[in-house]
Amino acid sequence: MKVIASSIRKGNIIEQDGKLYVVLTAENIHPGKGTPVSQIEMRRIGDGVKISERYKTTDQVEKATVEDHNFNYLYEDGDGFHFMNAENYDQVQVSKEIVGSSAPYLQENMTVKLSLHDGNPVAIQLPQRATLEVVETEPVTKGQTASSSYKPAVLSNGVRTAVPPHVATGTRIVVMTEDGSYVERAKD
Repeated sequence: MKVIASSIRKGNIIEQDGKLYVVLTAENIHPGKGTPVSQIEMRRIGDGVKISERYKTTDQVEKATVEDHNFNYLYEDGDGFHFMNAENYDQVQVSKEIVGSSAPYLQENMTVKLSLHDGNPVAIQLPQRATLEVVETEPVTKGQTASSSYKPAVLSNGVRTAVPPHVATGTRIVVMTEDGSYVERAKD
């Protein structure tokens, strides 16, 4: 299916020269003079090679036909990550390359969206937010109620992030899975 380059988003699958690529970042650049371009960084699915391409925003790009299904995360082992299709209980194994930087945010039974091309997983989309526990941070500073300075913290999945001063060790917080940034205190 042909689409214009400016409509490509992160996580889309593109077919180019008979190979499949997953889009890592897609940015539309409008210079003061000249033609607007789409800068697309993508990773080849077969061997994980990263490439960066520039298209005119009106160029046609071949978007691969991909089926999105919801899968539940089961476990990780030496071969990769294992997921189960909630509808038909099919299990599928996803390599570490595909999961990439979102690996630390996977939690047991978390529902993720896997994009399958000919039955092979090619991309993964996590829920936007995950709830994690702060396992290590500086002690709460008294009197610092609404200062804008965040302090470093380590989450239960080993990811480092910055949290507001009132968050203490042991607090459950909600973070964005894309970059680990703090959203709010968990409601539970």
